[in-house]
Formats: sequence, structure tokens, C-alpha cells
Amino acid sequence: MKKLLLIAALAAGTIGASAQVTVAGSKFTDNWSFTLKGGAVTPLKNHDFIKSARGIAGAELRKQITPCFGLGVEGEWTVNTSAWTGYKSSNAFDHQYVGVFGTLNLMNAFAGYKGTPRLFEMEVVAGTGWLHAYYPHTEGGDSNTWGTKAGLNFNFNLGQAKAWTISLKPAFLWAMNTNGDFSAMGMDATYNGNACVFQLQAGVTYHFGNSNGTHHFSIVRPYDQAEIDALNAQINDLRGELEACGAGSAALMAQLADLQAQLDACNRRPVAVEKVVKDLNNIRYVFFNLSSATVQANQQPNIAMVADALKANSNATCTVKGYASKDGSLAFNKKLAQRRADAVKKELVKRYGIASDRVQAEGQGIGDLFSENSWNRVAVCTVNE
Repeated sequence: MKKLLLIAALAAGTIGASAQVTVAGSKFTDNWSFTLKGGAVTPLKNHDFIKSARGIAGAELRKQITPCFGLGVEGEWTVNTSAWTGYKSSNAFDHQYVGVFGTLNLMNAFAGYKGTPRLFEMEVVAGTGWLHAYYPHTEGGDSNTWGTKAGLNFNFNLGQAKAWTISLKPAFLWAMNTNGDFSAMGMDATYNGNACVFQLQAGVTYHFGNSNGTHHFSIVRPYDQAEIDALNAQINDLRGELEACGAGSAALMAQLADLQAQLDACNRRPVAVEKVVKDLNNIRYVFFNLSSATVQANQQPNIAMVADALKANSNATCTVKGYASKDGSLAFNKKLAQRRADAVKKELVKRYGIASDRVQAEGQGIGDLFSENSWNRVAVCTVNE
């Protein structure tokens, strides 16, 4: 008895420590399972252990209270294939046991629950219930007593969801009110090996789905109040940001609608067509030698005519666009075209006294004004009235 009390105290302490883990899936409707089982049963003493064995079948309905503790009800029936008492019952089953039981998962109790059932687990099982024997009327009829049961469950949890369990279930069942014989029912409650049978059964168990979405307990990370308050503050901040984003989005949508209205108005507006009149009366050409930006003397009359037109009309301006022929590289010709335009502007300003802001010099790069390549070494002066 002292050893039993010591073991119970050790188990209680270990289980108390493991109980600090918070699990989800512990509602009343959670963690129910159903088991079908069957195997053999034989008297422990006074009979041939093997030859006296007979079949046994049963079922269990269990509620797992915690990862360590479970409670259930079971029913078992022994098949009437051999006589332990010297006579046989006329029924197909000669004994039945209906009782309640409790289980202790040793793996979870001593090693802790990790959030998922292990592949292999071992349970201690203990229970009590009603034991009934079917006897012929010639032998006094049926008899009843109460029995106690103790055993082990060797469980193999299968599948990714661990919804199925296959078990090996060795157990001892005592008929408590007997006179030393399993078949002789008396009134004295005692654990007597002569009134004990050994059972070896295999079971298949299905674990029903839980409210947490699994077929077993799952571990929940505990939060203290400070963490909860911090998370609530973050949620409120995010809600504020979301509302601000909503306001900003509404403003952007209004701006987009306004821009779309402006675009539609522009698309409906008549297109202004600029009429270009080719008039050579206000254009003069100044030609240059190959790779040169120097104004030759024979080109001065053209520049002089441009200057006269600008002097005659004080509001007029002049645009000088320099060009180069296709000879040479593109980079060189771009610079050469600008130098030719600058050279003409310089003549108008320095030689003929035209104000610098009335003359705009623009380099146009390689020109294709004329089919004759050499003629494209030119600066075109346009008087803008």
C-alpha cells in the first residue's frame, strides 16, 4: 500500500507540472473516441491457460479530459466456446461486463504533452462495473457480481491527423464477490487470483473531430494582460491608419475624377490647326566651306540683307539655324552646325549692330534641306515679323 501511495504522489506531482501547459480543444463535445476491440480471455488459475481461452469482443466510448486523463464506459462479452464451470450456457455469450474506467497516459504524464499525440503511447487503465454470468436454469440461473479491472493500453497513433489508434490491451478482471472461484459468486469482496481472468485484446479507435479543428488537444501559447493590451493598442493603431488611408483614398479618387473631367474637356475641345505659309521673302542662306564655320566675304551680302530687314522693322527678330553636310561624324557635325549659327549671329551683332537678344542661334546638326550634299553646309536666317 505504501508503494502505491508513493507512486500516486509521484504521478500527481509530475502531472501537476505538465498541467501548466495550456491546451485548446477541451469543450464537452471535444476529444470523444469510439473503440471496437476483440481478442481472447482465459482464467488466471485452476484451468488450463491456453485450452480454456475463449473469444471476447467489446466496445468503448471515451472522453479524454486532459492529455493525461480520460474517462469512459465499456462493454465486453465472452463467447461461449469452453466451459470453465463444468457446464455450458445455452447462450452464445456466457459472461458480460459493463463498466466505467479511467486512463492515465504515462507518456504525457511524465514526458509532457507536445501538442500532438506521439506515434507510440502507453496508458494505465483501471475500472469497475457489473459482471453478469449466463447459467442454465438447471444450475440456478444467471448470477451477478461487481468486478474491477486493471490493465495497460499500448497505443499506436496513426495518420497525419492522428485520428486513428490501434491498441494492444492486456488486462486483468476480478469478480469481487466470489468464494475463490470465478464461477461461484459469493458476498465477500476480495482480489482473489482464483476469481480473475486475463484478457488480451486488440482495439481500433476513431477520435472524433474537435472544435479546434483537430482530433486531439493543441497547445495554446498563454498571453499575459500586458501582451493583450499591447496587441489591442496595435489593432487600434492599425484601424486608425486604415481610416486615414480610406480618407486619403477618397481624396485621390476625387482628384482622379477631376483630372478625368479635365481630360474629357480637352478631348472635346476643337484642335487648333497652325497654318504654315512657305514664304521665302524673309529667308536668306549663308553657305560655308567644308568643315568650316568661317563666314566668307561672298556671303556677307546675304547677312547684310537680313540686317537691313531687322533695322527696317524694330519688332522683328531673327532665327539662325546652322546645318552641316553628311561628311564627318555625327558628334562633330552637331558642334559644327552650332558654330555656323553662332558665326552668323556674331556677324549680325558685331558688324551690323543688331541687338543680341533679337537673334537666336540654333545648331540643327546634319541637314537634308538640299539634295546636293554640299549645299547643306549652310545657316538659314529667318526674319520673324
